[in-house]
Parts: sequence; C-alpha cells; structure tokens
Amino acid sequence: MTEAVPAAGRYRTRRRWRATIEGYLLISPWIVGFVLFTLGPMLASLYFSFSRFSLVSPPRFIGFDNYWRAFSGGDPLFYGSFIRTLTFAALFVPLGVGLSLGLALLLNRDLKGLAVFRTLYFLPTLTPIAAAALLWLWLLHPEVGPVNYFLSQIGVQGPRWLASQEWALPTLVVTALWGSVGGSRMVIFLAGLQGVPQELYEAAGIDGASRWQRFRHVTMPMISPVTFFLMILTIIAAFRVFALAFVATGGGPAYATWFYLLHLYTTAFRSLNMGYASALAWIFFVVVLALSLIQFRLASRWVYYSGDKKT
Repeated sequence: MTEAVPAAGRYRTRRRWRATIEGYLLISPWIVGFVLFTLGPMLASLYFSFSRFSLVSPPRFIGFDNYWRAFSGGDPLFYGSFIRTLTFAALFVPLGVGLSLGLALLLNRDLKGLAVFRTLYFLPTLTPIAAAALLWLWLLHPEVGPVNYFLSQIGVQGPRWLASQEWALPTLVVTALWGSVGGSRMVIFLAGLQGVPQELYEAAGIDGASRWQRFRHVTMPMISPVTFFLMILTIIAAFRVFALAFVATGGGPAYATWFYLLHLYTTAFRSLNMGYASALAWIFFVVVLALSLIQFRLASRWVYYSGDKKT
C-alpha cells in the first residue's frame, strides 16, 4: 500500500505529460504557420527597417536612417499620406459606428419583413471592394454617371466626385460606409441590443423616463462594451484603407487620396525600396497600437461592465 500512491502519482504525471504533448502536436501546424508566415516576416521586416534593401541587392545596415528620412521631411509624401489617412479615419469612424448603431436600433423592432430588411442592409458588405469601387466609379462619373444625370434633371450641377481634388476623399468615405455600415458592425450591435434586459426599460418607463432618456441611460451603458470593441476594430480598419483608393483613384487626383498604406505599397512594390517600406510599416504599427492603448485607457471612463464590482 505504501508504494501504490507514488505509482499512481507517476501514472497521473505521465498522463498529463502525454496529454500536453498531444495538445502541442495538434496545434503544431498553426504554430509552424504562425512562425513561418507571421512572426518570421515581422522580425525580418524589423531588421529590414534598419537597412537599405531592395529586391535586387542584399540588405545593408544603416541604423535609424529610414526612420529619420520619414520624420525629417526626406519623404515629401509621408506626412501628407498620414494626414489624409487620419482625416479619413476621423470621418469614417464616428459615421460608421453611429450609422451601424442606428440601423441596429431600427432592426431591433418587431416589424413585418424584418428578415428582408436585414438581408438588404447586409448585402453591400458581400460586394468585393474592387467591384464596389468600379460600381461607384460608374455611378459617380462626372460626365455619364447616373448620379450627376439625375442631379442635372433637378437643376443641380453635380461635382466631379472622384475626379475632383476636393470631393475625392469624402466620396471614398461615403463609398466605404456603403460597404460596411450594414455589415458585421450592425450585426454585433444588434446582438448587443438584444442582450439588454427588458426589465431595465420597464423600470425606466415606470420612473417616467422618455425614449431618449432610456436610450442614453439604459441602452448606451449596457452596450458600451460592444461599442468599445467595435470602435477599436473600426479605427484599425479606417487606418488600413488601401484597396478602395487603389482601385477607384490610384491615389489621385493630385494625391488627394494618397493614403498611408498606398504610399507604403508603392514604396515597397513599385520603387522596390523594401527597407524604407519596412520602416513605414513599423511606424504604422506603433501608431495604431498607440491609438488602441489610448482607447483602452479611456475605456474605464465610459465602458460599463455589469460584472464589475466597482459599479
């Protein structure tokens, strides 16, 4: 009996080790893929960002010269592309989150044909970005586009839209909203709204709260974690704007839609300056990470968690 316990302990230990090894073997394809296709390229790009490297010559270490070139004005398109991306995000994020919430509120009602409306709102998100860009290029063509044609029928001279330096960026914002407002953001908001307990609305109604007061003091606090999550994702998506401008405008006219990732892509795959492009990529990573951390820091002021003991 005295040796039965150690033997049983050794058996349990062997079983745990065997289960651990089996677990690692099962996830090993993902680990290998992550190291080869994500972590490895990230570390390589970090090294390349400190080197002068093109695809036709080996990398040569130059220290912080690539970063100095970006911030010192050696690249005339760096600050302009960043400001345009920031402007796009400043327009897209509040409008995208607000309109998605508005659609979710409309669809969170007991109406006839609700499934049809949900499908219609979701359909634009299924359109590939390239197809959506070509569609809006045709709709907003300054000469033969249907939009300007209908405007002319009511006596309004339509702008040149994507061919105009003043209108190109706002037009891309509208195009991006058309393809994303009724998508995953709306669905997630809808799920959050359906998770709000009806008892809270009934109690607020008994206390005499108006519809706006119920929305402000019940709905918004209860869905604040969902709003916070979607704001983080929307900010990242806004800063990653690339394909829409690449297909619709190519960065024009006169660099009016020359966004940061478009500049990065051109530097890497047209100019073949992989070292400087890697530095641009890491600057982009740090900026997006900083914005996300700021959002997490501010979240404690307005995000409400029902299980939080402080509340």
